[in-house]
Amino acid sequence: MPFSVKILGSNASVPAHNRNQTSQLLTMMQVPFLIDCGEGTQLQLKKNKIKAQKIDHIFISHLHGDHYYGLIGLVSSLHLYGRKKDLNIYGPPGLKEILAVNLKHSQTNLNYKINLTEWVHGEHQLLFENQNITVHCFPLNHRIPCSGFLFREKPKKRRIDKRRLIFDLPPSKIIQLKNGEDIEDKDGIKYANDELTLPPAPSCSYAFCSDTKYDENIIPYIQGVDILYHEATFMEDMKERAAITHHATTTEAATIAKKAQVKQLLIGHFSTRYKELLPMLAEAKTIFDATELALEGHDFSAE
Repeated sequence: MPFSVKILGSNASVPAHNRNQTSQLLTMMQVPFLIDCGEGTQLQLKKNKIKAQKIDHIFISHLHGDHYYGLIGLVSSLHLYGRKKDLNIYGPPGLKEILAVNLKHSQTNLNYKINLTEWVHGEHQLLFENQNITVHCFPLNHRIPCSGFLFREKPKKRRIDKRRLIFDLPPSKIIQLKNGEDIEDKDGIKYANDELTLPPAPSCSYAFCSDTKYDENIIPYIQGVDILYHEATFMEDMKERAAITHHATTTEAATIAKKAQVKQLLIGHFSTRYKELLPMLAEAKTIFDATELALEGHDFSAE
């Protein structure tokens, strides 16, 4: 499985209808990333039997409370659990000050180090990179500074075609083949790379678009992703309210997904006015059929 997304919270503003505020756990290449940390995230982690100590990277989209009020509690609990390894947090300008003030006035000296990266408002930036994955932020159109996140697996190497590999090769030749190079065997016979290899397996990608009004400027960043999460706070009859509050409707989220040619759309950040969500799903599907509700406790994965 290339990656999976566990929905921990999907409601907007306040907890309601047994729905908590925004939080997700993305696991890509066996690395867990916590995306947003609304109130109740700790309880949701426990409910879903996810060990908070295994989370080393937390991404915060913006400083509205329903997206980060659970963070200081989680930071404190990790301290009480005896955490020693660093915690990496990536968030908007001001988050460093918020954490510092909380820790100062609670007289908490953490057992571990927080490495906090504040992204620059309005910019597309690389926030995280390892051998297999990159994470970029990109600007969203909200009332306060807000960023989306693009998690992308790096391009993979070519695959050895075992059906065509009829002779023993030393590891150095295998590496050359995977890197796309031609080789020759011990007898000096040359082989073109495509004679012995298959194209690389597709790289997977996940885009998280937190609070934002309809904005086609995000399309270049999310083009063709495997799964797009896009907020859909309101139904279409509340379009004016969505625009005033810098949020999106179901059909607007679906339109972005269609224009960006994504493979699957998840909608969430549901207004408390909606107890039943199936009408929201039905409305989005009129524009983009491959849409699902980001329901809490559900897992979504790339095929």
